[in-house]
Amino acid sequence: MIGVYLAEELINLDADDEWTSSTIAAVFDKYLVRFVTLDAELAGLHQWTRRLREAFAVTETVARCEVINDLLAVGAGQVHLSIHDDFPPHLHFVQDEQSLIERVQAATIGGIAIFAVEAHAERMGICSRPGCERVYVDTSRAGRRAYCSPVCGNTHAVHRYRERKATAHPMKGNR
Repeated sequence: MIGVYLAEELINLDADDEWTSSTIAAVFDKYLVRFVTLDAELAGLHQWTRRLREAFAVTETVARCEVINDLLAVGAGQVHLSIHDDFPPHLHFVQDEQSLIERVQAATIGGIAIFAVEAHAERMGICSRPGCERVYVDTSRAGRRAYCSPVCGNTHAVHRYRERKATAHPMKGNR
């Protein structure tokens, strides 16, 4: 699950216009991505992150699988089972000695692919609140998530309620 959450956070950094070395470094630290410096890789990481967004934007299952397969062709290398640093066995999609961009590509698209298998290529998308460009991964029990956060869900609900009230009583408030 780490890879899909890493992808979600990187895409949301871009959506929030917070794409900086320090914010990316914080996300990499959180998800245990080893790096020395980021400055030389920022543009390549940004380009990859924008491509990952396509997997969240597509809503039809076959199309989502096609997008994920296209990204896997670019980002995943030789898949192997790994045990290191006292972690339980887990999949790696590239060798550890590959570049930072290659490792991030592999971790994110590998994570998205695994999540898509488990979630039947559903349960991920772009927030339904108009104007919000953040993505979400739905791990809820019900699997009906449509917003990146409860704040966006509540904000959109209030907006829809006010629109309904204004249409139902167009003369109220105009006196």
